[in-house]
Amino acid sequence: MKRSKILGVGHSLPDRIVTNEELSEVMDTNNEWIVERTGIEQRRWFTPGVDTVTSLSKKASLQALERAGIEASELDFIVFATITPDYYVPGNGVLLQRELGIPGIGALDIRNACSGFIYALSVADQFIKTGMYQRILVVGAEIQSSGLDKSDEGRSSAVIFADGAGAVVLGTSSDENSGILSTHLHADGTYAEELYCKDPGSSREDRFSQELFDSGSFFLKMNGNVVFKHAVVRFIEVINEALKANNLSKENIDLLVPHQANLRISQYIQQKLEFPDEKVFNNIMTLGNTTGATIPIALSEAWEQGRIKPGDLICLAAFGSGFTWASALLKW
Repeated sequence: MKRSKILGVGHSLPDRIVTNEELSEVMDTNNEWIVERTGIEQRRWFTPGVDTVTSLSKKASLQALERAGIEASELDFIVFATITPDYYVPGNGVLLQRELGIPGIGALDIRNACSGFIYALSVADQFIKTGMYQRILVVGAEIQSSGLDKSDEGRSSAVIFADGAGAVVLGTSSDENSGILSTHLHADGTYAEELYCKDPGSSREDRFSQELFDSGSFFLKMNGNVVFKHAVVRFIEVINEALKANNLSKENIDLLVPHQANLRISQYIQQKLEFPDEKVFNNIMTLGNTTGATIPIALSEAWEQGRIKPGDLICLAAFGSGFTWASALLKW
């Protein structure tokens, strides 16, 4: 069976930097409160009329393609992970395809929130392993800031989420010692309402009624304590699952790239795994939680900083809404 490999990485961020001090001007919060609970010092939010999910993902994709040394016309398929598409319908995959000028190839959208990129990577990996496609663009992109409750009531979520895009080009590897070793996907819908955005839901009598707007059901709701308790358990489980599946140990990991949910979660995982700082990549401090985009953005930044080298064993892990959780183990 063929193996797939990441050929190039890229990312794109809005220019607007939003500091904790700026947020404290519109809601009852302060820098110390935010940093203590989340580790976030600043984040990027989009500029209306300038940034879109499509434009951010296009920039990230072009960078990944350039680094992979291939043209957009050589792509066979697009897998796009987002829960904040530019349109309610259609999905963002076809919009990116249009912007890249490659009509005709398939485009699939994935809606698994924070775990979306690893789910998307796993789907692309299967297509390549079976020989159906040779080169696939895998994207994670979000604009969360336009849908946040920026009042005092919504501050626990509003200070966390941010905007950005990341992309990887996945291709066939002729080297048996490199590429994606395995992916592992899980979900438990029992806890769906502990981290969710209820509306606009199709089962309402009128999904865009004023009554629903007034109720606040269009804003993201998160039970932070429940999410934290489950996340720290599932992260460790799914990382160990990937290692066991490949007869490897945690000592073999050169770099762990976790979903940037909350710095406290990442630090807890690092402590449990007994990893030194150089074995874990975090950028939530300056970029916030960009949901499905956090892992590809982090991968791109880690590569730029020289923290990913040929032959390194990289572990990706995520946990988020659904609840869903996932991991991927790959040799660079």
